[in-house]
Amino acid sequence: MEFIPKIGITLGDVNGIGPEVLLKALNTHRVNKTCIPIIYGSGKHLNKYKSIIGLNNWQYTIINDPAQAQQKHSNLINCGKGEFFDLQLGTKDPRAGQLAYDCLQRATQDLKDGKIDALVTAPISKENIQSESFQFPGHTEFLAKAFDKEDVLMFMIAEQLRIGVVTGHIPLEKVKDVLTPEAIRSKLDIMLNSLKVDFGIPKPRIAVLGLNPHAGENGLLGDEEQKVISPVLEQFRQKGHLVFGPFPTDGFFASENFQKFDAILAMYHDQGLTPFKMLAFDSGVNFTAGIMGIRTSPDHGTGFDIAGKNVADPGSMLHAIYAATDISKKRKEYITLESNALKHQKIDIENLKKEKN
Repeated sequence: MEFIPKIGITLGDVNGIGPEVLLKALNTHRVNKTCIPIIYGSGKHLNKYKSIIGLNNWQYTIINDPAQAQQKHSNLINCGKGEFFDLQLGTKDPRAGQLAYDCLQRATQDLKDGKIDALVTAPISKENIQSESFQFPGHTEFLAKAFDKEDVLMFMIAEQLRIGVVTGHIPLEKVKDVLTPEAIRSKLDIMLNSLKVDFGIPKPRIAVLGLNPHAGENGLLGDEEQKVISPVLEQFRQKGHLVFGPFPTDGFFASENFQKFDAILAMYHDQGLTPFKMLAFDSGVNFTAGIMGIRTSPDHGTGFDIAGKNVADPGSMLHAIYAATDISKKRKEYITLESNALKHQKIDIENLKKEKN
């Protein structure tokens, strides 16, 4: 029987473009054929947004638990206290921040409990969602805490491009302090494992970028490449991993060298995300690697400036849903293969014992 994953999708900030790209994405027939979408949101706000962008014919089924989700339908779990407040499109309303948190909290718990196979998060306002319950720079850090992981990888993925970052949502002035050999090793370990388990690449090739202009120019423009980055890469190469670099960022992307690798590890946020969004903005996806659950999101923000104008492109949301679906299937396939391998190994050991007796 074909595995059809249940994909939870949070509504995000209702005053941004999250509901719009979600509605447009779920209005395509292909989504309901490849997965079982479950929206974590507010039906009243969703209905209001439907009328604003002219998708009144789109329908959903209200459920209380993912176990009730129907295949070939869009399903909705109402979150929050159920109190409706008027949409204030394009503005930061604390009530919208609270609703976004309520949706995220419920969906994350269902992901941890195995009730859904993956989670797709619509954009939140990182400022508007802050409260006593949510004190994180973004989704990535919240999920790391929820899954009790000291380290995760912000992994930007597209069809032919994958970029992870060593340092995420921190001020640029703090990057050098955080950029330690241990941090680089941790991110490389997560990236290598994710490429094998989540993307089915048995022997991945990874390019690592330098920190300084021209990758330090042999120490003339900085020595982090020589003292911090290169020794770590040599350790990985000695273990048989295909890890290359550090490369100067400008020449690396200008020469299209990125096409030769399965993934790229950048040292800081904008170093990785700027070229990624230039090359794959409409199809790019943010994937949180390194947690037991699967989480993806569009690679754009709340888009307050265009909220409610019916011009938001659902491409990245669609790709986020498809990526969550594909990774769910890849993980299940990997676990099955590993389980079968262990069974065969056990049988071989038992046969050896019998032969010795």
